[in-house]
Formats: sequence, structure tokens, C-alpha cells
Amino acid sequence: MPSRSALFSQRSLILALLILLACGFLATSLLGYFSSRGAIRDGIVNTELPLTSDTVYSEIQKDLIRPVLISSMIAQDTFLRDWVLAGEQEPERITRYLDEILSQQNTCTAFFVSERSHTYYQAKGVLKQVKPDAWRDAWYYRVRESQAPYEINVDLDMANHDKLTVFINYRVLDYDQRFIGAAGVGLSVESVVKLIDAYQQRYQRAVLFTDANGKVILTGSDGSMHGLRAGQQLADSRAFETLLARMPVPSPGSHEYQDEAGHSHFLNVRPIPELDWYLLVDKRESGALDRVRQSLYLNLAICAMITLVVLSLLHAMVKRHQQSIESLATLDSLTGLPNRRSFDLLAGQALQQAKRENAPLVALLIDLDHFKLLNDTHGHLAGDEVLRQFANVLQGSLRQSDILCRWGGEEFIVLLRETEGRQAIDVAEKVRRRTEQLIFSYNDQPLRLTTSIGLSALQPDDSLHSLLTRADHALYRAKQGGRNRVCSEMPGAVHA
Repeated sequence: MPSRSALFSQRSLILALLILLACGFLATSLLGYFSSRGAIRDGIVNTELPLTSDTVYSEIQKDLIRPVLISSMIAQDTFLRDWVLAGEQEPERITRYLDEILSQQNTCTAFFVSERSHTYYQAKGVLKQVKPDAWRDAWYYRVRESQAPYEINVDLDMANHDKLTVFINYRVLDYDQRFIGAAGVGLSVESVVKLIDAYQQRYQRAVLFTDANGKVILTGSDGSMHGLRAGQQLADSRAFETLLARMPVPSPGSHEYQDEAGHSHFLNVRPIPELDWYLLVDKRESGALDRVRQSLYLNLAICAMITLVVLSLLHAMVKRHQQSIESLATLDSLTGLPNRRSFDLLAGQALQQAKRENAPLVALLIDLDHFKLLNDTHGHLAGDEVLRQFANVLQGSLRQSDILCRWGGEEFIVLLRETEGRQAIDVAEKVRRRTEQLIFSYNDQPLRLTTSIGLSALQPDDSLHSLLTRADHALYRAKQGGRNRVCSEMPGAVHA
């Protein structure tokens, strides 16, 4: 058990580490907070806006998951594939199926284009025949040649008066994985506009989408930064004059510019490869310091949590290491029994208590017979396994108050507390009989062993050494007498 000084030293170390970590985190946070205006701007440009862009991008992907799953369900539906493979008879069956998808899944369109007939089916009936030279049908031939299972594109929906629609076009394969058409659903761009409104309100940033030439594709319902609306070019706003002089078309990354009123803005541009668009997130400099201050408080809270977690882990590791060291120092690594070092301490205490209370104490010295032969015949691994199993036999034959130790090799020693001579012999005989009757096993090989036991009772003038010496003499006589027996060096005891 660790001493009080060791515990005090451990607590002092943990307290010192706590103070060092807390001071380090506090100093780092305060230095960051009181850094120059330029450093704050860099933090906004390089951290806040990219993070917002990534979050908006992630939510766009999340909002597209459901229609992608619906399109996948249509493409893998056995009804659709069986209907196509059967010759596309009774077209009203497929249009009724698409109409059910439309009404149940709350999409603005649902469609299937057949590779065999090149017919474009949708919920209202047959729309047209797709042709390789028609610009409206370029998406179908792109999907047919694609290796990806689906694509997302924004196009005009002929079935809904050419409304701008986000389509999920999914490849349909037959049971032999051959292309037989394309199916999917479409989402109205109006729903995406509502999402932009929600993003702008949630993040307090201006959000818009442009194409690769700087044409605004989508904004919020009330427009976006600097009054821009869908269909306009970024160049139509004077606020972007200085920025577009350096960046004629959307360029991924973070940028800083000033509007016509002299206000500083931070702009992050992120490509959206699924749509071939660019996401622009804009933030004015005003209020940036408040945001940094909130980040400071958040950093301090995170630092405190990290400090506590690190110290908890450190404390647990130190404690486990200490327990491991104590276990290695006091327990036999093979059997898990106390070793000689631990036994000396426990036996010394038991000896003093027995003399102080004038209580009986008996020592048993136990040796496995012909153990060397077992090692030579079956190998040392078999010997190790037998020692472990024999240790279990001993533990099952003794009381909690008795002291058991692996003395070394195949020898074990037991101190029986409060046990008279006859009772001690009965315990020794029980161990001997159990060992003789037990079939030890190693790699499914049955092994049999016997044990020889020497006993000695504590005398008034005994030391631990003299007590164990007599037990050793008794063990020697048991070995010389033919093994598998119990011999004692106790006055009036019966020699077995």
C-alpha cells in the first residue's frame, strides 16, 4: 500500500500539472484575444467563414440525401425493372407508379427514361422521346456513360413549365447489371431558396450561389448581399468592383474587400462539385470582435474540459501503473498467488498475532511430485499450466484467513491460522487427495500428479525461519517415504 508521503507527492504532482495546464491554456487564450486587428481578421477569413461554408455545404448534402435515397429506391425497384424487361407494356402502370412516388414522397417530379425505347415517362404520362442531339436530353446520355451510380444536376423541368429543378438522375440496371434506363426525382429550386433564407438567419451571414462565370443562380427570397438577385452577375454590384478586379470569376478560398460605403467584408468561396456551382458566404467586419470574445469564452471552457480530461486520464494511468507495480512486487506472475516477498510480510504479521494471542499456527510446505519429469516429458508450458491449475486447487481447499504463497518452482507454502494439529493434517490430506484425484489438462492431454506435504506447528520460541525449517524436514521425510503423503513435525501428531 502506498505511503502517505507517496500519496502526498502524487497529489502535489497532479496539482502542479493542473496549474501548469490551466495557466498555459489561459495565457494562450488571452494572447489570442488581445492579438492585433490583423490577426482577428485572419481568424475570421481562415476559420469562421470556411467553417460556415463547410457547414452549409454539409447541410445541402444532407438535404439531398432523402431524394437520393428515393431515386435509389426507384432504380432498384423490382416492379420497375420487371416492367421494363417485360417490354414496357401498359405504360399507364409506370405512370401510376411514378405518380404514387410523387404524392407520397413530396417531390415536384418523378421520372423514368427507358434505354430500350428512349421514352421519357413521368407522373402525368409519356413526356417525349429522348434524342442524342437534343440539348435537353444531354443529361441522359451523360448518365448512361457515367460510372457513378447517380448524378445531381440543375435543369429546366419540361413537365412543370420549365421550372428550374434540382434533379437526381439514377442509373437503372437489370439483374445482370446492364444499363436499362435512368430514373429519379426532382426538387423545386424554391425549396432551396427557403433553405438559403434559413441559413442566412441561422448563421448571420449572406449566402448565395453562382455559376463558374459569376452569374447568380440562387439567393434568398429577399435577395442577397448588396441587393443581388438570381440572374444577375456579381459585376452588377459596385460593392464587388475591387474584389472582381483581382478575381474576375469565383475563386475558391477566402477573400477580403471593401464595399462602396467603405465597410470591410470577408468572403469565402467554396465549390459545390455535385452542382457545378460556387457557394459564397459573406460577413461584414462589424461585430467581429464580439464573436471573437465569445470564441474566447468557448476556448476557455474547452480548455478547462481538456485539462480535466487529461488530468483524469493521467491520474488513472498513474494509479493503474502503481497498482501494476505493486502487483508485480507482491504477486507471482504465473499463478497470481502472493510471492515470497509478500509472504514474508504476511507471515511476519501472522506470527506476531499468533504469539500475542497464544493462538495455534501451522505451516504446510507443499511440493509437486516428479514435476521435473512432467516438464521434460510434456514441456515447460504444460508445467506452467499444471502450476496454475494446482494453485486453484489450493485456493479451493483453504479459508480466506489462511496465507498461501508460491515459494518457488513447484513448491508452495501455506500458513493455517487458528488451526490445531489434527485439523491441519486433515487440511493437508484434503489437498493431497484432491491433487491425486484431479486430472490436470494441457492441450487436451490428461496429466496426473501427486503431492508431498510437510507440516510444522508453531512453538513458543519459534521464528518464521525455524517454523519453516521443521516443515521442510517433514517434507523431506515425505519425499523419502515414497511421496504422495503428508508428514509432520508436530508433537503428538500422527505421521501420514
